[in-house]
Amino acid sequence: MLTRREAILGGTAAAAAAITTGAAAKQRRPSMSQAAAEFLASLTPEETAKAHLPFNSEERFDWHYIPKLRQGLHYKAMTPEQRAKAHALLSIGLSKSGYRKVETIRQLENVLLEMEKGSGPTRDPEIYYFTVFGEPDAKGTWGWRYEGHHVSLHWTSLKGKIIASSPQFLGSNPGEVRTGPMKGTRVLAAEEDLGRALIKSLDEAQRKTAIISDKAPSDILTAAARKAGIQEDRGIAYSLLNKEQQGLFLTLLEEYANVQVEEISKQRLAAVRKAGMGSVKFAWMGGIEKGQPHYYRIQGSTFLVEYDNTQNDANHIHTVWRDFKGDWGVDMLALHYHTADHEHGHDA
Repeated sequence: MLTRREAILGGTAAAAAAITTGAAAKQRRPSMSQAAAEFLASLTPEETAKAHLPFNSEERFDWHYIPKLRQGLHYKAMTPEQRAKAHALLSIGLSKSGYRKVETIRQLENVLLEMEKGSGPTRDPEIYYFTVFGEPDAKGTWGWRYEGHHVSLHWTSLKGKIIASSPQFLGSNPGEVRTGPMKGTRVLAAEEDLGRALIKSLDEAQRKTAIISDKAPSDILTAAARKAGIQEDRGIAYSLLNKEQQGLFLTLLEEYANVQVEEISKQRLAAVRKAGMGSVKFAWMGGIEKGQPHYYRIQGSTFLVEYDNTQNDANHIHTVWRDFKGDWGVDMLALHYHTADHEHGHDA
């Protein structure tokens, strides 16, 4: 029997999941710190200077999702061995579906290259950067970033535990590929279709609460701000939905959380529930029919998910997950340093 997510997406999720099942998926993988250390060990001194920065570097907070030069080492500059180690590190941080999304987003650079025929910025699926901050040690404090056009992913580790996995940005241009070898590809189909299914499931009275504007903003409202601002407390609360609608709401929220590997995804969702699911709100702006510019957000007291699809005739998607006090683990690290026994020090 298909799950709600699979039914809405036409069963494609079940087919995709079947591809990645099997004994190989159950094999024990190295830890994130081990994979990061192995990646760094494969670099030359010159490459290390680009890809390995101090944990307290301001670069750790300098993030974006546009095509631009970044501090780090990109695929184009790597040997085959280094690429393999970089991919291994990335696959440890992401679920299999998350990894597929990120890799497909990267391949959309080829689609844009063909569409724009040199008239746009540099489009190259090899210009995606890996940057490690601090010493990847199971007992220390360190982090790393994977970033390029329409991808910005960040992890922070303290004593062998991932304490932060945000900001998490994924985008897709085109949202739906309409020509060429990748025709029909919709990397963020679930994010779009589940959101629309939820707004369309609401009755007239509920929609009056959920739809806060007839016009959608041109981008996610938090953009690439270092600290995500809490948005207006508007929209329809989870507690005001019926059971079927609540199921859609949770399925949509899980789609964002499940980009991460299962342990991190569960940690995220548990934090949302602990803060109080009943008051988490879903707000929509723009049209509700496919092809119309639209935006939605899911906001609780501790986190914010934003989705925007307005650019390029509503065929250009931006999505982000932000934690108001958890991005880059800043608040948790501050608490740790305040309460820890400094006599023993910290690896950073």
